[in-house]
Amino acid sequence: MSVSRTITPGPGDPGRDTSAPAHPVRFDERGWHTYGASVSPDGSAFAYIIDDGTGYPRAAQRSLSKDGVGDLRWVRLRATGPVRKVIHSTDSRWLAVEIAPSGGEHHQVWVVTTDADDDTAHRIGATRPDGRSFGTVALVGWDTDWVLITATEPDGTAHALRVHPGTSTTTTLDVRVGGALVDSWKGATLVRVGPRGYRDMLLLRRRVDAASDEIVMTPLLPNDPGAVTDHGYILDQGFDHPSSVFVGPPQDALRDLDSVQAIVISDFDAKYPRLLGVEVGAGGVRFRVLAQRPGAGIDEFAVSHDQSTVAMLWNINGRSELQVLTLPDQTLHDPIPLPGAVAADLSISAAGSLVAVTVSSPQHSPLVHLINTGTGDVLAVRDDVITGEGPSSGLHPELLEFSARDGMPLSGLLFRARRDGPGPTLLYFHGGPEAQTRPDYNFLFGPLVDAGITVFAPNVRGSSGYGRLFSHADDRYGRYAGIDDAADCAEFLVSQGVADPDAIYCSGRSYGGYLTLACLTFHPDMFAAGIAICGMSDLESFFRNTEPWIAVAAHTKYGHPESDRELLADLSPIHRIADVRAPLLVIHGAHDTNVPVSESQQMVDELRARGAIAELLLFNDEGHEIVKRHNQQRLTEAVAGWVLRHPVRPAAVTG
Repeated sequence: MSVSRTITPGPGDPGRDTSAPAHPVRFDERGWHTYGASVSPDGSAFAYIIDDGTGYPRAAQRSLSKDGVGDLRWVRLRATGPVRKVIHSTDSRWLAVEIAPSGGEHHQVWVVTTDADDDTAHRIGATRPDGRSFGTVALVGWDTDWVLITATEPDGTAHALRVHPGTSTTTTLDVRVGGALVDSWKGATLVRVGPRGYRDMLLLRRRVDAASDEIVMTPLLPNDPGAVTDHGYILDQGFDHPSSVFVGPPQDALRDLDSVQAIVISDFDAKYPRLLGVEVGAGGVRFRVLAQRPGAGIDEFAVSHDQSTVAMLWNINGRSELQVLTLPDQTLHDPIPLPGAVAADLSISAAGSLVAVTVSSPQHSPLVHLINTGTGDVLAVRDDVITGEGPSSGLHPELLEFSARDGMPLSGLLFRARRDGPGPTLLYFHGGPEAQTRPDYNFLFGPLVDAGITVFAPNVRGSSGYGRLFSHADDRYGRYAGIDDAADCAEFLVSQGVADPDAIYCSGRSYGGYLTLACLTFHPDMFAAGIAICGMSDLESFFRNTEPWIAVAAHTKYGHPESDRELLADLSPIHRIADVRAPLLVIHGAHDTNVPVSESQQMVDELRARGAIAELLLFNDEGHEIVKRHNQQRLTEAVAGWVLRHPVRPAAVTG
């Protein structure tokens, strides 16, 4: 374990290590966590990501046959860091792997053959043709037998690239600031444009005739400010492929054989994300709804290569539901039961008969499952045997729903500690802020509950999963109301007899870390202590020091560093630091360039200079996420220790 600690006692807290718990915290280190599977199109194998508890998560591959799952083969790369994504090529002969060296934001893409006797991997897309390095490279998928990547320059200019895995021959599909490649297939390319919360999709096609050779750009959907069109898939077209989007007369009679059809997820003209089919042809653009539900949205989808099957994951009040849509008849089949509350990482075989998905719940860590779409049979891919009871095994969260002070509906998951009456309660805020607290696995919650600490994980305004208006409700000046939501959560828990008003704590990671710092500065007399993980303390310095491509996308959420300078300053906890009463522990990964370590260090330095209790726990081998199992254990012990060693809020002591 590599941990750098600046846990020197601050004034008023002499001589003890306040990051350590009062007694050992029971941390679940059992079993392998598996996720992010990719089924080979021919159905002969699958690749996935394994966290075996010994270091960074790694990629592996296993064969599939009528006899079951074959032996594990590790995918060996000449780079060290957590694997983020792995995808099979269309011909099943290659694997493309995205890795985050040292856990940072400067990602790389490597390719390796699926031949068990060929263990030679090589990196692709590292540099521009002029030799300059890209800032980060993201794996997108495959176009026939070419790898699709988005390579972003340090200034935020994104290059949509098509790279041959064998020769590294590279074709540039698009270049623009703030863009991202979504899909490319046989000359048609989908590119996502726009900042967070305002994302559109463009279709790019090369038009060659006697007079010109040009790229034709077509917006996929009409302008709808505040809509998000994120995920897309280009359907194969031509005489041998019937229309999948517009089926039967009179719609099919209008079909242009030179048109391009695509399937996308979008909340265009809707409250929740829907599955839309779009056609772009000589006559313009037309679209239709393929799947929608009232009060629920689609998280992701996967299309089989023969275009017969679309697998979809619905988000229904935070829980996942798997459903299959067949094409071209566009029949929605009954949902397939899942062996857990939340699913992600869909992958599908070429004929649509096999789906891989990651399933987790509060009681069970992520585990890859293989599902037969015809029979509904589910196979859990277990690499080891789990025995006994872990700290998460008894977690059964309660969904609480209530209203903020302005009437905005709020909700969250309550994980109760076993005790009589109110007691220490930790508010834990998710990141994003566009993410969502869902009933999935969190390594922190089980040990905290076992230590006697109740955890409430809320979805304050700005969270996803509750419609587009709710996700935009904290944009810019709405941030003040989002911060008040946190205080309203605390007051609600007290009113329900869950929390002791003198023993309420706040914590969270990334945006949740910022919200923790905001709680301690905007509502300083409410919390007994705070633990901020990788959070922003100064929104102005965050914009100056984060990666440029991250800054470009974040203006719509927080405000522009020039035109909204006063707003950013007023919302920055560092400028309200004189109001802090509660002891603060900040935790950070040294390789984090999303929220730089300086955001935590400056908060600690300022508080200590004022005589307050503030400490920093730094992990030298982590980035924006703490991914190594032993570091997660150390983080869990630090959070529990900080809560248990500060049993009451300072106002209660002095009062």
